[in-house]
Amino acid sequence: MKIGFDNQKYLDMQSAHIRERINQFDNKLYLEFGGKLFDDYHAARVLPGFAPDSKLRLLMQLSDQAELVIVISAGDIEKNKIRGDLGITYDSDVLRLMDAFKEKGLYVGSVVITQYQGQNSANLFKMRLEKLGIRVYIHYSIEGYPSNIPLIVSDDGYGKNEYIETTRPLVVITAPGPGSGKMATCLSQLYHEHKRGIHAGYAKFETFPIWNIPLKHPVNMAYEAATADLNDVNMIDPFHLEAYNKTAVNYNRDVEIFPVLNAIFEKIYGSSPYKSPTDMGVNMAGNCISDDEVCREASCQEIIRRYYQALNGLADGTRLEEEAFKIELLMKQAHITTDDRKVVAVAVEHAKETGAPAAALELADGRIITGKTSNLLGASAALLLNVLKELAGIDHKVHVISPAAIEPIQKLKTKYLGSRNPRLHTDEVLIALSISAATDSNAELALEQLPKLKDCQAHTSVMLSDVDLKEFKKLSVQLTSEAKYENKRIYH
Repeated sequence: MKIGFDNQKYLDMQSAHIRERINQFDNKLYLEFGGKLFDDYHAARVLPGFAPDSKLRLLMQLSDQAELVIVISAGDIEKNKIRGDLGITYDSDVLRLMDAFKEKGLYVGSVVITQYQGQNSANLFKMRLEKLGIRVYIHYSIEGYPSNIPLIVSDDGYGKNEYIETTRPLVVITAPGPGSGKMATCLSQLYHEHKRGIHAGYAKFETFPIWNIPLKHPVNMAYEAATADLNDVNMIDPFHLEAYNKTAVNYNRDVEIFPVLNAIFEKIYGSSPYKSPTDMGVNMAGNCISDDEVCREASCQEIIRRYYQALNGLADGTRLEEEAFKIELLMKQAHITTDDRKVVAVAVEHAKETGAPAAALELADGRIITGKTSNLLGASAALLLNVLKELAGIDHKVHVISPAAIEPIQKLKTKYLGSRNPRLHTDEVLIALSISAATDSNAELALEQLPKLKDCQAHTSVMLSDVDLKEFKKLSVQLTSEAKYENKRIYH
């Protein structure tokens, strides 16, 4: 993989900038962490070289100064809201996050349940956490939030919220997902700290959009594609332009809410520490792009990937047409089409030639390998085997898994487990390959090639099953699929 981002430079610059921001206030900074904290794969895809756990590494550099507070909305608990990437509920993710942070030696101070209105599920979750010895605080819904500033910044607004006891100068506010109430938690704490005579500060840590690269840079456009379902729109920060006569990129939600935030700051402090929403951010990512062309190309691929994601979502009823339309417009602005993703045409053409589902994968050196549907294997499973053979230098006619080993698995699936599809999925092929590797040196050699699939681009001519999707994800293959099913059944 070509590198376009200097991750170490980023860690050094970002941590120095945060320390500087802490010192601007009474040695107390509430830092709102947007996006994924230790599994930011979007950033890793559009900024090749960016480590998915960069934010976590950053916090580990500041671990002596930092404590974490995890925020979850009572409404999300009540609705059993699920993280799309992990398939677990937000309340389960709170526990996962706590374990992950503690394993890295980071201090998790407490959990805050926000937007509380007496929800029974929230009460049960609070009891569960407290039984585990975790401190839990309740923050309430405020009528007229965020526009009713006189009520918000009063004893009947933020004043009703429980004050979060913290012990360290840097308090990182994070959450399982968007809309959890991170910003409101920060501002509530500023109010309570001020009442206690402490001039605490607030800052926002979000990687995208990157404020000091052009508005229509593919990296920023890829962020719009990633948030098409939220209707986020990148825009020039008008407040920053007016204050400093400098162009800076931000997005609509932050720009729209800034006058309200400013008024809240003025109500709490008497004056605002910030002149623009960009001022609030601590984001050095734009200064750490080492190869702009590499990042542009990676971001264009991400926009196309998101487009296919939206089309797949339309087909299975999980996405709206507007999302796909918005990304299509972004593709036009970036002057790209699906043809710019090389594996697409190859997979589609191979499917036409064979008359059945097919798949294609591009290796790091540009070679494109295909896979077709057979009596024994699905297209993605065949692709996986063909790619591993190619990487291992094994003749494609050589069987690394004996058909005699595949047939019993097929029998198990169809006769005993009730599956209609006898063909092996990618996970089943890998298990069969690993068993074969115990006695076959070719199979062992093929298996050893798996790490080389990381960041490879792949495309399939039909939508894949969940099991295949998860397997490609585990292998860090960047996959897209045509928005159509393998069969014409109504229920899939």
